[in-house]
Amino acid sequence: MEFLQPEDWSEALEARAAHPGALPLWGGTDVMVDLNFGRERPEAILDLTRVRELAEWEERDGVLRVGAGVSYTRAIAELGDVLPGLAAASRTVGSPQIRNRGTIGGNLGSSSPAGDALPPLYASGADVELASARGTRRVPIGEFITGPKRNVLEPDELIAAFHVAPAGGPQQFSKVGTRNAMVIAVCSFALAIHPDERRVGTCIGSAGPTPIVATDAEAFAAEMLDWDGGAPPAGTDLARFGELVAAAASPIDDVRGSAAYRRHALGVLARRTLAWAWSER
Repeated sequence: MEFLQPEDWSEALEARAAHPGALPLWGGTDVMVDLNFGRERPEAILDLTRVRELAEWEERDGVLRVGAGVSYTRAIAELGDVLPGLAAASRTVGSPQIRNRGTIGGNLGSSSPAGDALPPLYASGADVELASARGTRRVPIGEFITGPKRNVLEPDELIAAFHVAPAGGPQQFSKVGTRNAMVIAVCSFALAIHPDERRVGTCIGSAGPTPIVATDAEAFAAEMLDWDGGAPPAGTDLARFGELVAAAASPIDDVRGSAAYRRHALGVLARRTLAWAWSER
């Protein structure tokens, strides 16, 4: 197995073009598991840890550009004020050691429906920046992931960053696992309130082949919430919101939980997160 370690972004793109079968690596929290269990045998490893551009983030013209190499720990410490939903999700990822090594870009690249960082990015309407030696393109996150661990990356492309507007209102993330920490989500739910647009963004995690936006629940919330007066939603409205979120899910039975349990849990998570977020507003 060949080991490639480019020194900068242009060299990384050249290496990717020359070795389209190479497996990109930064934190390795997913990659090394697959290698150790023999699920992956790539022709080469493309180590990107020396490409410092990937570890940078900035705000320009009211939009955040966050490099694919930004870790969960840094998302918590540096982006908590501007992307509180992503920071909340990052706190639930693994152990401190995993959060120090694992990256948001790695979660995007793995494209697992259980990826904790993904629902907040969906709820916030993020775009994914993809780059190759041919050029750069941006893809809405809802179009980026196409199935379980599948996405639209071309063989010569790498994930450069994601783009998202800073939070314009409260954001929440909650998940259910088989224990309190260091656990893959049985199901998860992210919510972002966009007061200027009078809109609520949602996303369901780990209850379908991809993260799922609960569009009917979003439409119901937009009509139901008291945008002018700020009165708390009625219990019946919260319950209906939870029902619509649960109906949007497409769960399966597996070793972590049944489909019925996932639907029930999502209804609870949805009504709680909406109540919490609205009370922050």
